Amino acid sequence: MFVDEVDIRVSAGDGGRGCMSFRREKFVPRGGPDGGDGGTGGSVYIVASAHLNTLVTYRFHPEFHAARGTHGQGSNRTGHDGDDLVLEVPIGTVVYERAEASEADPGALRLVGDLARADQRPLVARGGHGGRGNARFATSTNRAPRRAEPGLEGERKTLALQLKLIADVGLVGFPNAGKSTLISRVSSAHPKIADYPFTTLTPHLGVVSLSDDRSFVMADVPGLIKGAHAGQGLGDRFLRHVERTKLLVHLVDVSGASGRDAVADFETIRRELSLFDEALVRKPQLGVANKIDALDDPALLPRLERRMRDFSIPLFPISAVTGQGVPALLEAIWSALDAAKAKTTEDALVAGTTSFE
Repeated sequence: MFVDEVDIRVSAGDGGRGCMSFRREKFVPRGGPDGGDGGTGGSVYIVASAHLNTLVTYRFHPEFHAARGTHGQGSNRTGHDGDDLVLEVPIGTVVYERAEASEADPGALRLVGDLARADQRPLVARGGHGGRGNARFATSTNRAPRRAEPGLEGERKTLALQLKLIADVGLVGFPNAGKSTLISRVSSAHPKIADYPFTTLTPHLGVVSLSDDRSFVMADVPGLIKGAHAGQGLGDRFLRHVERTKLLVHLVDVSGASGRDAVADFETIRRELSLFDEALVRKPQLGVANKIDALDDPALLPRLERRMRDFSIPLFPISAVTGQGVPALLEAIWSALDAAKAKTTEDALVAGTTSFE
């Protein structure tokens, strides 16, 4: 089961109580206080793991508690610290703290961490400090303090976890445009393929291998429709999965079987991407005219090509079913990824952030 959004509640451990104790040895007159401090409660961390690809574990188990610190004891013995709790999530998970709802701000989200790399480990809830034992309060004027502190409570938070898949290429388009067919042809991914809308209900990742040991990761995003940025259809639940991609590939059905106009489909998807996040339409993009083996109107391809050229998007006619034009498309995708990588390196050099070590 693919789950990409969950809310969980985490509680760090409370600190242990400080101890109030006095030395009682037979030959030690006025032995004085010897109560130890309480241990610190365990903290809660979230770590990005390369071994996971879904948040399904947290859907059915939303409550997590770190161990509390043990109490202090006599003979100046400090309580043990509670063990930290480490929660593993897939790489690409964004962690938000969900604020308490109010009239002014109904449940706002505050970014805690964006786990885009393996082994990132943000602290999400800090354990409470242990209380001080009575030995801490002894002074020259108060040699027998009868005072000890309780431990502090650990932090308790509600977290919203949102998974954004990490892929090089994102396939976008209307339902039944042929995205699943294409990714199943060029990779080992096996998404469901059928002749009805919204066949694909969850994103799929596939590794595309080319000659000379070249490869890239492609994401098949569920079909988008008008109003997707506002949640229509499968909507904004899956638009966020293309936010991390380096390249967007617009897949347009030119067969005429859908009854829609291919140029209008392209304009609608581009508009939805822009309304969801303006940065998406600034990404490098390629256009794909799919199902040319069933093309009814030969004039459609030049019209679609002219419209995409208005946005500097090259168009590649293919048939994902027969494989026609697919090798040329894959080479173009690789070239576009290579150019995007070079631009990122150049921007880093200009900003002075590239390391030469």
